Amino acid sequence: MMRESISGLHLKLSSNNFTLLLLLLLVLTPKAIAWTGEIRGRVVCDVCGDSSIGPEDHVLQGGEVAVLCITKSGEVVNYQAFTDSKGVYTVAETMSESQRWDACLARPISSFHERCNHLRDGSSGVKFTYKRPSGYSYTLKPFVYQFGNTPMYC
Repeated sequence: MMRESISGLHLKLSSNNFTLLLLLLLVLTPKAIAWTGEIRGRVVCDVCGDSSIGPEDHVLQGGEVAVLCITKSGEVVNYQAFTDSKGVYTVAETMSESQRWDACLARPISSFHERCNHLRDGSSGVKFTYKRPSGYSYTLKPFVYQFGNTPMYC
């Protein structure tokens, strides 16, 4: 009977030691810190092709934008985004801090507008280094399309 008690006590101590060891490992194990990045911008139609946004110009809904990013670990990630009714596109990702974006390239792919579908010179894309802290957005200059033929009222 005493042997079983001692044996039971020994098992109980081993169980407590295991629990303490497990807790200690959980506390001392490095944790992956989550990081969230966001890239946003607009796609607009410069109707008169005069390089200034005026009352005749408008945002382009459904414009397609590609964003390619290289992470700090060297992984290449590719995103595709479409503009909403306000002409805004957004790409967002949550990942570990060690895998966060290092540098990105954003470029317009297409405009689905019937007439405003010629990409203006200088709107072919932009490369940038992503240095924003977690939770902050990087806003790019608008990508600008224009009509193939300038309307007469311009």
